[in-house]
Amino acid sequence: MLIGIDGNEANIAKRVGIGEYAFELLRQFEKFKISNLKFQIYLKAMPLEHMPKEREGWKYQVIGPSKIWTQFALPLVLFSERAFRLRTQPSIFFSPSHYAPRFSPVPTAISIMDLSFIHFPELFTKHDLYQLTNWTKYSAKNAKKIFTISNFSRDDIIKTYGKDPKDVVTTYLGIKQELNMEELKKKFDIDGKYILFVGTLQPRKNIAKLIEAFSKIKDKEIKLVIVGKKGWLWEEIAQAPEKHHVVERVKFLDFVEDEDLPSLYKNATCFVLPSLYEGFGLPVLEAMQYGCPVLISNVSSLPEVGGDAALYFDPTNADEITKKIDQVISDEKLRNEMVEKGKIQVKKFSWEKTAKETLKVLEELGNER
Repeated sequence: MLIGIDGNEANIAKRVGIGEYAFELLRQFEKFKISNLKFQIYLKAMPLEHMPKEREGWKYQVIGPSKIWTQFALPLVLFSERAFRLRTQPSIFFSPSHYAPRFSPVPTAISIMDLSFIHFPELFTKHDLYQLTNWTKYSAKNAKKIFTISNFSRDDIIKTYGKDPKDVVTTYLGIKQELNMEELKKKFDIDGKYILFVGTLQPRKNIAKLIEAFSKIKDKEIKLVIVGKKGWLWEEIAQAPEKHHVVERVKFLDFVEDEDLPSLYKNATCFVLPSLYEGFGLPVLEAMQYGCPVLISNVSSLPEVGGDAALYFDPTNADEITKKIDQVISDEKLRNEMVEKGKIQVKKFSWEKTAKETLKVLEELGNER
């Protein structure tokens, strides 16, 4: 069986969110080396250095034009492969993103992380909102299977797009196991105690509210370190420290390489994720993996991911966020208890398990033809 995969989300240098999900799936798929399975990875550009190397049963096909790629270039190639009965014609096509080829001669499967663009449309630019709304709708309608990353998102997808429950599959995300654990605090000019946030700078992450809450905490010596590249509508976030008079205590680090994240988690007093909506929330598990107490919103999928290892708050209430942060940073016993519970919680998740569960469904779908 030949499985076709859209590899573009994985084929970028600075991966976050769905890009990291796509890359980890590809990395695990290539490692399995199952004799009866072959993979054809379709790309807009040549594979970058970090992508799995080509071998027998693992090939890349670069096609263009790159503009509206899933609407034009990809469907044209798939139909050509079918018309000429080429050996590169896949049995099933998998897009580890919201977007499947507009038209496809073979069954398609997609991944939808969450439907935040439906519930919080005001948090997206008009262009992104239009594309997410319309392209996800047709992709979901035509997909034989949809993968998602939490039962919360699964229920949301079934309700929104009217899909048969058996066709929407939850595969939890995993966490990395092979990261550099060396101390790297000096690299980022961070001294003393700090609270950590990791995620893309965009309104849905509710970072401005976190900064407001941070400005009210009792410990005026502790700092807030914000890790993440700029997303859409990030300007309000950048202005928040000045608005709340904490410019000297808030540090923006922009994008941080994977090998640098462990020491940031390990040395933080606590990790806070105040998102208004999350399809999963991978930094929650990363923080737990590296022994960092976790405080998160009590909404969407986050309680599903954090379990009983996290402390929860209403993300719309700055005073409640402040209260929870004060509670954690002042109580060493509580922090130690949260760390121990976090070690137990992360054992439920791995990329190998995610990939195996995904591949099993793709195989079953390909065999239905």
